[in-house]
Parts: sequence; C-alpha cells; structure tokens
Amino acid sequence: MLKPLILLFITCFLSISAQNAVSTASNTSKNIVPNGSFENFRKKSSSIKNAIPWQGIGTIDFYQNPLTNDTTIQKGAFEGYCYAGFRFQKRYKEFLQVKLVEPLHRGTTYEFSMKIKLAYWSNAVLKSFGVLFSKAGYTKQADAVKANMLDTTDKKKGLYKAFQWFTIKGFYKADGGEKYLTIGNFFPVIKKDMMRMSIGIGYKEAYYFIDDVKLTKYKTEEEKIEVEIVGPNYRDPQPDSTLQVKKDIKVGEKVQLNNIFFENGKYYLLPESNLELNKLVKFLMKNPEMQIQINGHSDNTGFKFKNQKISELRAREVFEYLIKKGVQNKMYFKGFGSSMPVADNSTDEGRAKNRRVEFEIIKR
Repeated sequence: MLKPLILLFITCFLSISAQNAVSTASNTSKNIVPNGSFENFRKKSSSIKNAIPWQGIGTIDFYQNPLTNDTTIQKGAFEGYCYAGFRFQKRYKEFLQVKLVEPLHRGTTYEFSMKIKLAYWSNAVLKSFGVLFSKAGYTKQADAVKANMLDTTDKKKGLYKAFQWFTIKGFYKADGGEKYLTIGNFFPVIKKDMMRMSIGIGYKEAYYFIDDVKLTKYKTEEEKIEVEIVGPNYRDPQPDSTLQVKKDIKVGEKVQLNNIFFENGKYYLLPESNLELNKLVKFLMKNPEMQIQINGHSDNTGFKFKNQKISELRAREVFEYLIKKGVQNKMYFKGFGSSMPVADNSTDEGRAKNRRVEFEIIKR
C-alpha cells in the first residue's frame, strides 16, 4: 500500500495532486538537509564535492557566483552566492545526493521544498523532476521506489518558468530510517521525459539550476505533544569548561572551544569533542543570521608548513561537523599554524594552550 503523500506543483500554473490530504497546520522546524543552500564549501571549485557533504552522480556543477554570460533577470543563486546545476540529455542524466542530518522517523510527515530554474542555454525541458528518500542512497534505477518519492510532473508544458526561479515542494510520510535524499529525474527512459522547446536540429539538453533545498518536520495538530523526560536528567559534569558565549558578543570577537580532541599529530575529531561541538551547533541554530569563521592554531613544534596544514585541517574538520549536524549559517574556516600563540611555546603547558580551535564572529 502506498504511503500518503502530497505533490504540490509549480505555483500559479501547475495543478495540485495528492493521494491523501495533509492538515494545513503550519510549523517551523529545523532543516535536516545539511548545507541546503550550498553556501558552505571547502574551496572555490566547480566540483560539487566541495559543497560538503553533497555528492554528485554524474558531473554535477557547483557555482559560487553568477555566470558572466547569463543575461536573464534572475541570474545567479536564488539566495546568497552558491547553487548547483544538473545536465539532462536523451541518454544521460545526473543526480545530486546527500546524507540527512538525522534519519527520518516512522510515521512523521516531512515538508520538502527546493528552488529550481531552467538554464538560459537549454533547448529542452523535463516533464518531471523530484526527490527520493532512501536508507542506502540511490545507485540504480531499481532504487527509485515510487512510494518513497515526491515527483513533480507537467506532461503538457514541462517544468519551466521563463528562466526564473520557482518552487517545487511536497509532503512525505516516512517509512522510518531513510538517511539519504536524492534529487533528479527518475523516469526510466530520460529521452521520453524530455520536451524540445523549439523546432531545431542537434541534441536536446535540459539544464536546471537548484538552490535552497529544505526538509523539515511538518506537525499536524494531532502530532503536537509534550515531551516527557524519563529517567535522570544529568547536567554537564564540568559546566565551567564547556562553551559559553556572551549574549552581547560583537563582530570580531573570538570564542575558544575548550574540549576539542584530536589524536596526536592528526586532524580527525575524537568522540569526546561532541559535547562541546553540539553546544556550538545549538548556539548557531538559535542565531541563524550569524556568520562565523572557524580558526585552527598549532604550537611551534616541527616544521612550519606542517603546522599550518594541520591547523587548517582541524578547522575544516570542525566546519564539516557543524554542517553535517544541520547548521545552515554561513561559515568559513582558516588555519593559522603557529603564527598566533596565546602562551609560551617553551613549556608543555604553553604549547597545549596554543594548540586550539576557536570561532570568530564575522557577522551578527
């Protein structure tokens, strides 16, 4: 039996189709698609792998700025600077996939939305475009189970709005345990799901930009229940040593993270770091407009270039942890090596203080 779901089609000119109605009660909730706006990235590159933790199936393009030859009214990203691009041809299609911040809960209804725009050079449009929720991710056509999809379809005109951004959205009731979200065209034969925009010769290509991908819990009135704490409710064992941020913190101020653990000479985070980092996650989610830079520092032991590299990698590791936990704030990371000590490097205690990770307020 297929699960209840609603497919909401393009605003103003596409119809609404639904298998079962869902309550219209609105509810704001956190986005469980990590880096849904693509604004956070490792480095400037056209590879989607740099927009962590997104992965492409095919050569998904990654843009950090508007294309210079794009003369359309809404050129560039829908919001911010970054966005992704899909290419579809009669024997070729691409998918964009990400592991969600948390697995979906059985029986919970989620609201999905994303912004898409047809590229100005396209000479064809797709008839359908959608999203798949799965436990193991998409690898082949057989993984595209209809009951686990939201598929937006317009068989007559195709998905197109004058080279402008428009919204695709819908509701999905989870089986439970879905960990991956995959975006693309799931029609078995792609050339049969494409429509040429004008009479002409040459290959057909439909190219779509995508931005602002969101998946949030959608609670009906019946689902709004109080949470009861069962069992002991422990406090942090050392509250003075964990993250504390002033309410009136200003741009340019830095906050040191005191309980971040790495293996000696390595940059991989150890599980003991989670307590401190999860506090930072909560802080940033409460301040979604705040922009920060993660700064990594080292002592002066060993080669200068190695200290520089490991400080940057450790800052990047914290940066990626925050994104994978669902932080949507604009963030940067930077390594300073041993150039900014806060203590005497001639003692073990001083060197330990210099090996640190902090975050700096870039914008409030």
